[in-house]
Amino acid sequence: MKKIKVLLVDDDIKNSLLLRRFIEAEGYEVMYANNGRVGLEIYNADHPDLILLDINMPELDGFELARIIRKADRKVVIFFLTDRTDKVDRLHGFSLKGNDYIPKPFYPEELIARIHERFDSLTVEQDVEYMIGDTLFRPNLSSLTYGGETHSLSVRQTEILQMLADNIGRLVERDEILERIWGVASYSNSLALNVQISYIRRLLADPSISIISIKKKGYILSVEK
Repeated sequence: MKKIKVLLVDDDIKNSLLLRRFIEAEGYEVMYANNGRVGLEIYNADHPDLILLDINMPELDGFELARIIRKADRKVVIFFLTDRTDKVDRLHGFSLKGNDYIPKPFYPEELIARIHERFDSLTVEQDVEYMIGDTLFRPNLSSLTYGGETHSLSVRQTEILQMLADNIGRLVERDEILERIWGVASYSNSLALNVQISYIRRLLADPSISIISIKKKGYILSVEK
Protein backbone atom coordinates (compact mmCIF):
# COMPACT_ATOMS: atom_id res chain seq x y z
CA MET A 1 0.00 0.00 0.00
CA LYS A 2 1.20 3.50 -0.69
CA LYS A 3 2.23 5.65 2.22
CA ILE A 4 -0.96 7.69 2.25
CA LYS A 5 -0.75 10.49 4.81
CA VAL A 6 -3.83 11.11 6.95
CA LEU A 7 -4.44 14.15 9.14
CA LEU A 8 -7.00 13.60 11.92
CA VAL A 9 -8.31 16.83 13.46
CA ASP A 10 -10.65 16.33 16.44
CA ASP A 11 -10.72 17.75 19.98
CA ASP A 12 -11.91 14.42 21.44
CA ILE A 13 -8.40 13.31 22.33
CA LYS A 14 -9.19 9.92 23.89
CA ASN A 15 -11.32 8.59 21.03
CA SER A 16 -9.08 10.20 18.40
CA LEU A 17 -5.98 8.41 19.68
CA LEU A 18 -7.85 5.10 19.54
CA LEU A 19 -8.99 5.87 16.00
CA ARG A 20 -5.46 6.89 15.05
CA ARG A 21 -4.08 3.51 16.14
CA PHE A 22 -6.83 1.74 14.21
CA ILE A 23 -6.02 3.65 11.00
CA GLU A 24 -2.26 3.18 11.44
CA ALA A 25 -2.82 -0.58 11.77
CA GLU A 26 -4.14 -0.48 8.19
CA GLY A 27 -0.80 0.87 6.94
CA TYR A 28 -1.55 4.59 6.77
CA GLU A 29 0.62 7.35 8.21
CA VAL A 30 -1.50 9.38 10.64
CA MET A 31 -0.89 12.84 12.11
CA TYR A 32 -3.14 14.24 14.85
CA ALA A 33 -4.28 17.71 15.91
CA ASN A 34 -6.68 18.44 18.77
CA ASN A 35 -7.93 21.75 17.36
CA GLY A 36 -8.37 23.47 14.03
CA ARG A 37 -5.49 25.91 14.40
CA VAL A 38 -2.96 23.13 15.00
CA GLY A 39 -4.59 21.14 12.21
CA LEU A 40 -3.97 23.99 9.78
CA GLU A 41 -0.33 24.22 10.87
CA ILE A 42 0.19 20.50 10.29
CA TYR A 43 -1.57 20.69 6.94
CA ASN A 44 0.68 23.53 5.78
CA ALA A 45 3.81 21.69 6.92
CA ASP A 46 3.03 18.15 5.73
CA HIS A 47 0.31 18.38 3.05
CA PRO A 48 -1.57 15.14 3.83
CA ASP A 49 -3.53 13.18 1.25
CA LEU A 50 -6.64 12.83 3.46
CA ILE A 51 -8.06 15.03 6.23
CA LEU A 52 -10.50 13.57 8.77
CA LEU A 53 -12.18 16.62 10.19
CA ASP A 54 -14.43 17.20 13.17
CA ILE A 55 -16.63 20.31 13.01
CA ASN A 56 -17.11 21.55 16.59
CA MET A 57 -13.57 22.44 17.70
CA PRO A 58 -11.95 25.32 19.60
CA GLU A 59 -9.96 28.11 17.94
CA LEU A 60 -10.91 27.11 14.37
CA ASP A 61 -13.94 24.95 13.58
CA GLY A 62 -13.97 22.25 10.95
CA PHE A 63 -16.04 24.13 8.42
CA GLU A 64 -13.73 27.15 8.53
CA LEU A 65 -10.64 24.93 8.35
CA ALA A 66 -12.05 23.15 5.30
CA ARG A 67 -12.84 26.50 3.67
CA ILE A 68 -9.27 27.74 4.16
CA ILE A 69 -7.71 24.53 2.86
CA ARG A 70 -10.01 24.26 -0.15
CA LYS A 71 -9.03 27.76 -1.30
CA ALA A 72 -5.49 26.49 -1.84
CA ASP A 73 -5.95 22.77 -2.46
CA ARG A 74 -8.70 21.21 -4.57
CA LYS A 75 -7.18 17.76 -4.55
CA VAL A 76 -6.77 16.80 -0.89
CA VAL A 77 -9.57 14.49 0.26
CA ILE A 78 -11.69 15.79 3.16
CA PHE A 79 -13.98 13.60 5.27
CA PHE A 80 -16.12 15.34 7.89
CA LEU A 81 -16.51 13.20 11.04
CA THR A 82 -19.17 14.81 13.22
CA ASP A 83 -22.22 14.50 15.41
CA ARG A 84 -23.81 17.42 13.53
CA THR A 85 -26.16 15.47 11.31
CA ASP A 86 -28.74 18.09 10.34
CA LYS A 87 -29.45 18.42 6.65
CA VAL A 88 -28.23 22.04 6.67
CA ASP A 89 -24.86 21.03 8.15
CA ARG A 90 -24.43 18.15 5.70
CA LEU A 91 -25.20 20.38 2.74
CA HIS A 92 -22.80 23.01 4.06
CA GLY A 93 -20.07 20.38 4.35
CA PHE A 94 -20.52 19.34 0.74
CA SER A 95 -20.73 22.98 -0.39
CA LEU A 96 -17.20 23.32 1.00
CA LYS A 97 -16.16 20.49 -1.35
CA GLY A 98 -16.01 17.86 1.37
CA ASN A 99 -15.68 14.40 -0.15
CA ASP A 100 -17.65 12.57 2.53
CA TYR A 101 -19.73 13.35 5.63
CA ILE A 102 -19.71 10.60 8.25
CA PRO A 103 -22.01 11.01 11.29
CA LYS A 104 -20.79 10.06 14.77
CA PRO A 105 -20.85 7.53 16.24
CA PHE A 106 -19.51 5.31 13.49
CA TYR A 107 -17.70 1.99 13.35
CA PRO A 108 -13.97 2.36 12.63
CA GLU A 109 -14.33 -0.41 10.08
CA GLU A 110 -16.79 1.73 8.16
CA LEU A 111 -14.34 4.62 8.03
CA ILE A 112 -11.51 2.32 6.90
CA ALA A 113 -13.74 0.91 4.15
CA ARG A 114 -14.45 4.43 2.89
CA ILE A 115 -10.74 5.33 2.97
CA HIS A 116 -9.88 2.15 1.08
CA GLU A 117 -12.57 2.88 -1.50
CA ARG A 118 -11.22 6.40 -2.03
CA PHE A 119 -7.56 5.41 -2.37
CA ASP A 120 -7.61 1.89 -3.81
CA SER A 121 -7.23 3.31 -7.31
CA LEU A 122 -3.79 4.55 -6.30
CA THR A 123 -2.68 1.06 -5.34
CA VAL A 124 -4.11 -1.07 -8.14
CA GLU A 125 -2.80 0.85 -11.13
CA GLN A 126 -0.57 -1.01 -13.55
CA ASP A 127 2.81 -1.61 -11.88
CA VAL A 128 4.90 0.52 -14.20
CA GLU A 129 8.63 0.60 -13.47
CA TYR A 130 11.15 3.28 -14.43
CA MET A 131 14.92 2.79 -14.58
CA ILE A 132 16.28 6.27 -14.01
CA GLY A 133 20.03 5.94 -14.22
CA ASP A 134 20.70 3.09 -11.77
CA THR A 135 17.61 3.85 -9.70
CA LEU A 136 14.46 1.75 -9.90
CA PHE A 137 11.34 3.88 -9.46
CA ARG A 138 8.10 2.02 -8.85
CA PRO A 139 5.16 4.44 -8.67
CA ASN A 140 2.73 1.71 -7.67
CA LEU A 141 4.76 1.10 -4.51
CA SER A 142 5.90 4.70 -4.09
CA SER A 143 9.46 3.45 -3.86
CA LEU A 144 12.97 4.28 -5.05
CA THR A 145 15.63 1.57 -5.01
CA TYR A 146 19.31 2.36 -5.49
CA GLY A 147 22.43 0.54 -4.33
CA GLY A 148 20.38 -2.11 -2.58
CA GLU A 149 18.47 0.41 -0.47
CA THR A 150 14.79 1.26 -0.90
CA HIS A 151 13.17 4.50 0.20
CA SER A 152 9.49 5.42 0.33
CA LEU A 153 7.87 8.45 -1.26
CA SER A 154 4.63 10.16 -0.32
CA VAL A 155 1.72 10.06 -2.76
CA ARG A 156 2.42 13.61 -3.96
CA GLN A 157 6.15 12.98 -4.31
CA THR A 158 5.36 9.89 -6.37
CA GLU A 159 3.01 11.81 -8.66
CA ILE A 160 5.54 14.62 -9.16
CA LEU A 161 8.42 12.26 -9.88
CA GLN A 162 6.31 10.23 -12.30
CA MET A 163 5.50 13.39 -14.26
CA LEU A 164 9.22 14.15 -14.47
CA ALA A 165 10.12 10.54 -15.29
CA ASP A 166 7.66 10.55 -18.18
CA ASN A 167 9.55 13.53 -19.59
CA ILE A 168 13.23 12.82 -18.88
CA GLY A 169 15.39 15.56 -20.37
CA ARG A 170 12.38 17.77 -21.11
CA LEU A 171 10.96 20.71 -19.21
CA VAL A 172 7.83 20.05 -17.16
CA GLU A 173 6.18 23.37 -16.42
CA ARG A 174 5.44 24.37 -12.83
CA ASP A 175 1.83 25.26 -13.57
CA GLU A 176 1.25 21.88 -15.20
CA ILE A 177 2.53 20.11 -12.07
CA LEU A 178 0.50 22.34 -9.77
CA GLU A 179 -2.72 21.91 -11.73
CA ARG A 180 -2.37 18.13 -11.89
CA ILE A 181 -1.14 17.48 -8.35
CA TRP A 182 -2.84 20.22 -6.30
CA GLY A 183 -5.64 21.22 -8.62
CA VAL A 184 -4.73 24.91 -8.67
CA ALA A 185 -1.54 26.91 -9.39
CA SER A 186 -1.59 29.15 -6.30
CA TYR A 187 1.33 30.80 -4.53
CA SER A 188 1.04 28.56 -1.45
CA ASN A 189 0.94 25.44 -3.60
CA SER A 190 3.98 26.68 -5.50
CA LEU A 191 5.87 26.89 -2.20
CA ALA A 192 4.67 23.39 -1.33
CA LEU A 193 5.98 22.14 -4.68
CA ASN A 194 9.41 23.60 -3.88
CA VAL A 195 9.42 21.67 -0.62
CA GLN A 196 8.40 18.39 -2.29
CA ILE A 197 11.07 18.78 -4.97
CA SER A 198 13.65 19.23 -2.19
CA TYR A 199 12.49 15.99 -0.54
CA ILE A 200 12.65 14.10 -3.83
CA ARG A 201 16.19 15.35 -4.48
CA ARG A 202 17.28 14.04 -1.08
CA LEU A 203 15.83 10.61 -1.84
CA LEU A 204 17.50 10.39 -5.27
CA ALA A 205 20.86 9.11 -4.05
CA ASP A 206 22.08 8.16 -7.54
CA PRO A 207 24.71 10.83 -8.44
CA SER A 208 23.88 10.51 -12.14
CA ILE A 209 20.37 11.89 -11.52
CA SER A 210 19.49 15.53 -10.97
CA ILE A 211 16.38 17.67 -10.98
CA ILE A 212 17.20 20.95 -12.67
CA SER A 213 15.16 24.03 -11.74
CA ILE A 214 14.40 26.45 -14.56
CA LYS A 215 13.49 29.74 -12.86
CA LYS A 216 9.81 30.64 -13.16
CA LYS A 217 9.30 27.84 -15.70
CA GLY A 218 9.60 24.38 -14.24
CA TYR A 219 11.82 21.34 -13.76
CA ILE A 220 13.85 18.91 -15.84
CA LEU A 221 14.75 15.41 -14.68
CA SER A 222 18.27 14.86 -16.02
CA VAL A 223 20.29 11.65 -16.18
CA GLU A 224 23.99 11.64 -17.05
CA LYS A 225 24.89 8.84 -19.45
